[in-house]
Amino acid sequence: MAAPESTEASQKFQVLSATYQSPTNESFRHTAKLPAPPSTKTTDRTSYLASLRKATAELQEIINKELTSRMEEDKAREAAASGATKAKVVDEAKEEDNYGEEVVEEED
Repeated sequence: MAAPESTEASQKFQVLSATYQSPTNESFRHTAKLPAPPSTKTTDRTSYLASLRKATAELQEIINKELTSRMEEDKAREAAASGATKAKVVDEAKEEDNYGEEVVEEED
């Protein structure tokens, strides 16, 4: 995740990086460079941690968008492969509520 890196002006950076690779979807990579704290003073470290927290939240948002996009691509590919028609409508709100849980459909 965060790895030290130096630049030409001897300014040190920490790199926060995420990479996604898949045999069926387009890969992506996101990298954020964060200036390393100039000293070990509490104020410098606190400022660095605040920027790291912000960069991590932004990275998580990007990852969520990218993975959601790829899940939609997978669903479309599966529907096309199975010859499904648009008659089957997915209740996105219901899927979101039950994400990660096994749901047994009740028959009327």
